[in-house]
Amino acid sequence: MCHDVDSRPPAAPVVTGGVAEHGPLEIGAADGNRFRAYRAAPAVPNGRNVLLLPDLRGAHPFYAALAQRFAEAGFHTLVMDYYGRSAGTAPRDDSFDGLAHLALLEAQHVETDAAAAAEAIRAWHPGPLFSVGFCLGGGYSWRVGAAGLGLSGAAGFYGPPRFVGDRTAQPSAPLLMLLAGDDVATTAQEYGELLAAFDHAGKEYEAHTYEGAPHSFFDDSYGQWQEACTDAWHRLLAFAARHSGQATE
Repeated sequence: MCHDVDSRPPAAPVVTGGVAEHGPLEIGAADGNRFRAYRAAPAVPNGRNVLLLPDLRGAHPFYAALAQRFAEAGFHTLVMDYYGRSAGTAPRDDSFDGLAHLALLEAQHVETDAAAAAEAIRAWHPGPLFSVGFCLGGGYSWRVGAAGLGLSGAAGFYGPPRFVGDRTAQPSAPLLMLLAGDDVATTAQEYGELLAAFDHAGKEYEAHTYEGAPHSFFDDSYGQWQEACTDAWHRLLAFAARHSGQATE
């Protein structure tokens, strides 16, 4: 598991206002799948949108709270779940076995559902759209940056390279990679190989490693990593501001 039950998402260092509305919903995908989602709308919008791709737990309350943190920073935000095909859309608690459902998940499932989520966000609020993912979602965020969703950028925290898969060499939106220096899920060598593949493909990316930080350091309950969390927020906000006019087909 990426986060403890008591984990809390850190607040953005720049808060433009409160949360105008938030709550769960269901979204239908092109292949007939229906999946859980959660949206949060800012009281003071900055004109940009975020698609949150969670860790292996899917649409867990941690990410509903994080969606509200993004809304406080001005982003219309939607969290998508991965497991509509195998777990349905009913609410889940911390006994949910994400690993068992992850074994049934295919990359095409994520891309199909991400496309539906992106369509829902744009119907709700047109504007530049950025994917932001964590662990499993970090790798898939970098992947969907090359999946033809018209993203302006794709950011990921400590994402396993294997989830980028056959999209590694394909053209994509600009990428932001926020990596843990003491990641137990992915070695520095694996990240080095991924960056080398991106270089070979000519992808535009920014990569920053927080030396000594553990996997899932983006957590307000990790007191010793508050500075890293704040820095990661600043990098995310700057990345979104810089690429808001550069949507990629």
